[in-house]
Amino acid sequence: MRIELDFPAVLAQWPLLLHGLAWTIGLTAVATAIGLALGIAFAWARSAGPAWLRWAVGAYVELIRNTPFIVQLFFVFFGLPAAGVRLSPEAASVIAMVVNLSAYATEIVRAGIDATPRGQIEAAQSLALGRLQIFTRVVLPPALAKVWPAMVSQIIIVMLGSAVCGQISTPELSYAANLIQSRNFRAFESFIVATALYLVLAIALRRLLQWAGPRFVFGS
Repeated sequence: MRIELDFPAVLAQWPLLLHGLAWTIGLTAVATAIGLALGIAFAWARSAGPAWLRWAVGAYVELIRNTPFIVQLFFVFFGLPAAGVRLSPEAASVIAMVVNLSAYATEIVRAGIDATPRGQIEAAQSLALGRLQIFTRVVLPPALAKVWPAMVSQIIIVMLGSAVCGQISTPELSYAANLIQSRNFRAFESFIVATALYLVLAIALRRLLQWAGPRFVFGS
């Protein structure tokens, strides 16, 4: 049996693919910025916060890390309207991605914080630095440096997980590929192209984050 592939029929829809790729990049950028910031705040709460806050953040982390992302997405998009909160597909996707990434980032950053030598903190205290100064200037930069490879991998996982956001009609890359195959019935070619684009995007994102981390996140 001979299979004839028609990639030009898919590539002719390049504006749709480009639009989906742009949405995937945008969702990932917003989720990374907010999710990483929340992860750092929650990691501090788990390491140095009061007992009730440590318990609350711990429960949140365990809930998110032990449930599928698609369930979290459906809860935000389909469940919250029952409580009177209606969101667009794009807003629901961003919220679900932020919630997911922040939970994993919390534990990744906490591992780096816990690896900080006690003597380093005591030296900072001897210089009369406040708790916030010690955390932001002494503890956090080396902690992020230690765990940055794991953080980069988690961000890429979240980016790839954004593919399920097409299930609620968010116009990201997988949604574009599905729309193209529904028009020309070239499902095999459509998803090969989408797979190639995800691969290129993941490699590019990894290299960008590896370059940006030492320069803009935790210093050289």
